[in-house]
Amino acid sequence: MPSPAAASALIPELTLRAPSSALDDTHPSVRIASLLSASRARMDERIRRRYPPSSRFADPGRTYGPPLNPGQIIRLLMWNSLRTTLFDAVATAIRRTLPQPVGTVSWYGQQEAHRVGYYDAIRRCGLVGFGGRENDLLDVQAALVGATGWWWAFERVCVMAERPSELHTEPNPGGAHGERRLHHSDRAALEYPDGAKTFVHHGTIVPEWVVLDPSAERIGRERNVEIRRCAIERIGWDAYIDAAGLTLVDRAEDPGNPGCLLELYERPGAWGPPGRILLAVNGSVERDSTRRRYGLPVPAWAPSALDAAGWTYGISGSDYSRLVRRT
Repeated sequence: MPSPAAASALIPELTLRAPSSALDDTHPSVRIASLLSASRARMDERIRRRYPPSSRFADPGRTYGPPLNPGQIIRLLMWNSLRTTLFDAVATAIRRTLPQPVGTVSWYGQQEAHRVGYYDAIRRCGLVGFGGRENDLLDVQAALVGATGWWWAFERVCVMAERPSELHTEPNPGGAHGERRLHHSDRAALEYPDGAKTFVHHGTIVPEWVVLDPSAERIGRERNVEIRRCAIERIGWDAYIDAAGLTLVDRAEDPGNPGCLLELYERPGAWGPPGRILLAVNGSVERDSTRRRYGLPVPAWAPSALDAAGWTYGISGSDYSRLVRRT
């Protein structure tokens, strides 16, 4: 099928039997899931016996304690980083393209590379031997990861979907091991040959209009806070303030961010209960050497920009005015 969306629409038409429950071991999807789960448990046990967990693994930022063992290093560099990039980011976006739940176990094809790649790297590096049964299952999973997108198993039928024809990403801020997130500023970040697509703004899934045609009117009607934020970032705060006609309440120098201003505006009534917006500049430099401008919701009673900024830190405006530096 050209996309998971097309596959999920086809499955009901084929009247394929879904499992009656997660314990329905008469259904192929449940049997496959049980087979792979048991195989992973056996491989994990072999890895634990060869490389007992280090106390530092739960907190890789610690600089003391026993060093990470090879198994833990591979898990951090491969499983954790690829899961963030492929499973948490891409698979989540693909799921948004599905018109309806499939009703059975879904396998994610290439988006399962974090799991398959981890065990494959362990054996290829000769760190742990898994045995013939596990190696055979790993070979099958590696072939699926390299050849297909999402797939679903039924009696004598396997429904498989193509992989995306376009996938646009950017570095994930704060990622320590090359993690990436979906983003494209002018088009869909993820698209399939049949036109199924998802628009993503710096990792946040958004409606098409946010990327292709953002406007103050649409922002005013939007109830989702994150979608509003993304749309405003698309057109810029200055343009949005002018177009929406926001009322400036107060403006002040930011004592914790020299050379930058704090601006307090009345919040649009369509956004919900009365309140105000504090417009500030990030105290830390972004990866592209710029400083992001952002808006924070603050209470309607905040009389000044300094009081509003202090409220976000749990302190008074007078205390905030003595702040030396914020991040």
